[in-house]
Amino acid sequence: QVQLVESGGGLVQAGGSLRLSCAASGSIFSNYAVGWFRQAPGKERESVAAIDWTRRSTYYGDSVKGRFTISRDNAKNTVYLQMNSLKPEDTAVYYCAARRFGPPSSEKSEYNYWGQGTQVTVSS
Repeated sequence: QVQLVESGGGLVQAGGSLRLSCAASGSIFSNYAVGWFRQAPGKERESVAAIDWTRRSTYYGDSVKGRFTISRDNAKNTVYLQMNSLKPEDTAVYYCAARRFGPPSSEKSEYNYWGQGTQVTVSS
């Protein structure tokens, strides 16, 4: 069992940056692959990025490649999402999710644990 808490969201102008954090507790977090997803109003939740438990493999959605970077610090039980060159279309609630072992999947159904989400709003 693992509990996830996201933080770092907020309001930023287009072109700006934010760093989201996903803090985990309750289990050996280093054994879990972690993904970031986002959901805008009226849209389905989509995969943004993911990282496996070894930190050797990552995944990025096409819309964020080259702008977002996922990383993790297993000693701090935290996964980060550095978001640069933000666009208004990046506005959404961002969620982190965890699955035990496995590759960095973009499939929502493969994740067992979810955080409560953090709002990111990018103004034009």
